[in-house]
Amino acid sequence: MARIDFPEEVKRLIQNLKRLPGVGPKSAERIAVWLLGQSSEFSEELATAIKESGEGIRACGICGFFESKATGCALCADGGRDSAVLCVVEQPTDVLPLERTGAFKGAYHCLGGRIAPLENIGPEDLRIDALVARLSEGEVSELILAVGSDVEGEATANYLAELMRRSFPELEVSRLAQGLPAGGGLENADELTLYRALDGRRRV
Repeated sequence: MARIDFPEEVKRLIQNLKRLPGVGPKSAERIAVWLLGQSSEFSEELATAIKESGEGIRACGICGFFESKATGCALCADGGRDSAVLCVVEQPTDVLPLERTGAFKGAYHCLGGRIAPLENIGPEDLRIDALVARLSEGEVSELILAVGSDVEGEATANYLAELMRRSFPELEVSRLAQGLPAGGGLENADELTLYRALDGRRRV
């Protein structure tokens, strides 16, 4: 007796869903079955949104943030930003939580990743040349390194800091402060977090 399985169309849908980050085989099956239960109008709308995003969105050639082919890059088009302060982040998605704070009014530069030797990602694979080109224009006086605090993030920050010291000795380079989360107590903090909180303390 032949083994019963999903029709080929559904199996192809599941295979494509499994390629999404964080979606395993079981999750892909659940999503596929859920999609099959939706109306044809929803499926068409979803397919159109995916197609239009793929065709109409690209990385901005200047800052690396999401750029619409129709309307351009919202960051680069914002004339009210302080171009003298440049915040370096790993991915375009890292811009959004910083923007939601309302505390930063400067410009951004998205690297498109971080230095990760185990994944064969080196400095040449990131948008570091584009960063150097922006700094060479002479408008930036402070560079904020807002990359991750894990091993790869630290490696990226150290590489950039050393590069800036050699290439732009007059440039002020800073790193996001790290320490205790808001509302958190000392008993729940690990040693590294406490060390950074002490090291980054400020006068009140």
